[in-house]
Amino acid sequence: MSLEETLAHVLERHDELRDTLARPGLSPDKFAELSKEYAELTPVTDAVKELNQTRKELAEAKQLLADPDFKTEAQKEIDRLSPKVPELELKVQRMLLPKDVADERNAFLEIRAGTGGDEAALFGALLFEMYRKYAVLHGWTFEVMSMSENDLGGLKEGVAQIKGRGVFARLKFESGVHRVQRVPQTEASGRVHTSTATVAVLPEMEEVDVDIDEKDLRIDVYRSSGAGGQHVNKTESAVRITHIPTGIVVAMQDERSQHKNRAKAMKILRARIYEKKDSAVRAAHAAERKSQVGTGERSERIRTYNFPQGRVSDHRIEMTLYKIDDVINGTALDEFIDALITRDEAEKLAALGQS
Repeated sequence: MSLEETLAHVLERHDELRDTLARPGLSPDKFAELSKEYAELTPVTDAVKELNQTRKELAEAKQLLADPDFKTEAQKEIDRLSPKVPELELKVQRMLLPKDVADERNAFLEIRAGTGGDEAALFGALLFEMYRKYAVLHGWTFEVMSMSENDLGGLKEGVAQIKGRGVFARLKFESGVHRVQRVPQTEASGRVHTSTATVAVLPEMEEVDVDIDEKDLRIDVYRSSGAGGQHVNKTESAVRITHIPTGIVVAMQDERSQHKNRAKAMKILRARIYEKKDSAVRAAHAAERKSQVGTGERSERIRTYNFPQGRVSDHRIEMTLYKIDDVINGTALDEFIDALITRDEAEKLAALGQS
């Protein structure tokens, strides 16, 4: 289907929905479903109408060029309208790009220390705090679900749930290996070390999105453990759930209630199963780059945080910012995220043009 045929179809569908919604007798569920589609199409149709109107005015201005009395004014209009047409076409094409069904979902953030021992764990803790600050800046809620620390306060593994509008859409490109280059707190000679931490961002899924058969689960309960001085349950409140078909294991012990730990573990399990299946589909179609983290090896990094030079480099888009403090505080992270979203849109537009 050509762009023009697509635009005509969008306008036709919008009118059809408007007329259907105006008729009596729709069930509440059907009315809600069609209203949602109508609301989503409205900004697209507004943009299409603006494009068509601009094209019409441009064509009229070109016709007036032949009239000596209007030639000067016509040329001014042509100069004004000509650049607007491709801009509006691009705007409409972007709005017509297929949406990731998970984009508007809340997300789970998982961070694990990679290579580098204690320094990798300290870097993991820094990243965890960076995303917490970023969430606050966007008005999202950041709830720690699980955390395992070392004796230095480093993060061996941490999971947080981030809730808000469009969380997954903005954070999904953060998945991968993050590398740090700096002098560790434990380094007496002042040598710069390289360490890594892995980041995974998973969309929150509902039960209806991911069907899990109870027969496919192995659920173990045990007593939770904590560092010296912390509360340790005397009852078996900790839960470990294994999804046998995929081999995915989720353990949760932060809550004192076995029921709450199980509920949290199931949320994370659903997200991991969805991501595993989604990654397999995308890899099979080769439509998008592979997602999620690797082994934590230094060669797999997506971004490097170099403290001696004060720079952060994203290797996927070859973009470097010399404002490491602003990135770590969350205030400059959007510069990378916006660029990654723009590149993703460009790739999808290119694919659309080839289809």
